[in-house]
Amino acid sequence: MADQINLKAEKREVVGSAAVGRLRRAGLIPGVVYGASQDNYAVQIESKAFEDILRHSASEQILVNLQIEGAKESDKLTLIQAVQHNSISGKILHVDFNAVSEENEIHARVPVELTGEAIGIKQGGILDTLLHDIEVHCLPRDLPSILSFDVSALDIGDSLSIGGVEFPEGVSTSLDDSVLIAIVNETRAALSETEDEGDEGDDAESEDEEKDEEDGEANENERKS
Repeated sequence: MADQINLKAEKREVVGSAAVGRLRRAGLIPGVVYGASQDNYAVQIESKAFEDILRHSASEQILVNLQIEGAKESDKLTLIQAVQHNSISGKILHVDFNAVSEENEIHARVPVELTGEAIGIKQGGILDTLLHDIEVHCLPRDLPSILSFDVSALDIGDSLSIGGVEFPEGVSTSLDDSVLIAIVNETRAALSETEDEGDEGDDAESEDEEKDEEDGEANENERKS
């Protein structure tokens, strides 16, 4: 299960693009904390501390215990709901924290990790991952950091579906059982070879048919003469 991470923050009083720009230049990231049972309010966090957390996490959607200076509730359990990045530099611009309760179910996207080497790969196939993350429902304490599924038994043409895997205890998903997570396909080279063999067979059949027609015409001419 995912570890609960502590992160220091400060309640933010200044708003507006100019103030936010100054925060970023000072090495801080603006953010907002919201939740169904509380008012929204602005916070600021240190860029380096937050980037270090993401660097060691498989996903950006993780549980964080915010230790907020200047807020009525100094400790608040939150789920990182969204991280806004600069489209060019990738620098973090803003973070949304969703306040959650230990006793209420949360929805979060968890990365998928496929383990083992599929039988089909050893036979020349290729493993295609169709789901890189899955939205799960669980209590905060049951949130996994990653979903690991073994693909060792998959042969060429076999697939792994939601209904064919086991989720950790207390974790579920609303996806249909038929939704595919991964499949082992033939490589393009193998498909091309099969098609070439089929074309060669067709050509041989055509040659045989032409030869039969020529033989038939020759016999007919002999009878006429």
